Amino acid sequence: MSLLDGILSQLDQDELIEKLGKSVDANPDQVKKLVQVGMPSLVQALNKNAKSPEGAASLAKALDQHQDDKVDDLADFLKNVDTRDGAKILQHVLGSKTDAVEKNLSLQTGLQGDQVGALLSMLAPLLMGSLGQQKKKQGIETSGLGGLLGGLLGGSGSDNLLGGLSGLLDSDKDGDMMDDVGDLLGGFFKK
Repeated sequence: MSLLDGILSQLDQDELIEKLGKSVDANPDQVKKLVQVGMPSLVQALNKNAKSPEGAASLAKALDQHQDDKVDDLADFLKNVDTRDGAKILQHVLGSKTDAVEKNLSLQTGLQGDQVGALLSMLAPLLMGSLGQQKKKQGIETSGLGGLLGGLLGGSGSDNLLGGLSGLLDSDKDGDMMDDVGDLLGGFFKK
């Protein structure tokens, strides 16, 4: 089971999904769908960024800043999550495509755009904290981030989720989401 599968499994608790839903006045089934599609979307965007030396260096720095986040207790973490930091993470990850990605996720889940943005602002710090801990635990250097993220995308449960991501991230509908994800990541984590 990959780290992403582990996060998705932990987030798949009815009580946690209900709390997330209440925080944005959303149906738990819609929230669950957003978690299942949104988290792998963020990992895919991070993975694309880690393929360039500058992107990998920026990501490594950001993960180091989140390596001590207390993500082991998800309920407590999400209750106290810094959504302003989450919004900054999303802006850095998605850049000018933030609205388009939120709109696509909204269409996929039935959530309103502001609900999608609020939920992703809670989930992004969770992902960064989990990845930061994994980077620290495994002693992964900047050059190894692509392997860490690629391993997340290659996990058993995440494979079937990624099939739907092409439509979400392929905004120019040319059949290749990677060019669009590349456009998303121009200013990733410049702090």
